[in-house]
Amino acid sequence: MVTEAYQIMALDVGSVRIGVATASSIARVASPLKYIANDKDVYSIINQLIVDNEVKQLVVGLPLNIEGEPTKQTEYIKQFVEKLKQSLDTKLSIDYADESSTSQLAEKQLQAGKKSYQKGDIDAMSASYILQRYLDDSSIANVPQETVTN
Repeated sequence: MVTEAYQIMALDVGSVRIGVATASSIARVASPLKYIANDKDVYSIINQLIVDNEVKQLVVGLPLNIEGEPTKQTEYIKQFVEKLKQSLDTKLSIDYADESSTSQLAEKQLQAGKKSYQKGDIDAMSASYILQRYLDDSSIANVPQETVTN
């Protein structure tokens, strides 16, 4: 059985910036793509990234506390996703993935590279950690999943 390859995009949503990463469903290796401002144009920019990268699946980092329970930021992310779903021009699956500690891991990796970086680079790298964790996690069925059919 041959499975058709498709692109998966992850978002690490923050109140100021959003990190973006992508991976192929076949290669299953996440790479940071970029970071974007979380401003009035964010939904149209994400839409364009989805179209440009031929994305069929979206993964959004969901902040949970150490016990795996929702936080204040969790509600913000869910509201963001609701608004995003209403703005989408294409059909795709939207899943959530635990984003615990991804920003700290991303910053450590960037520091180890001994090159200068911006806060947005941390967000993009964090999105790649979220996506890689999602791709590697066999317990992904425990995370709520939604399909958007606009």
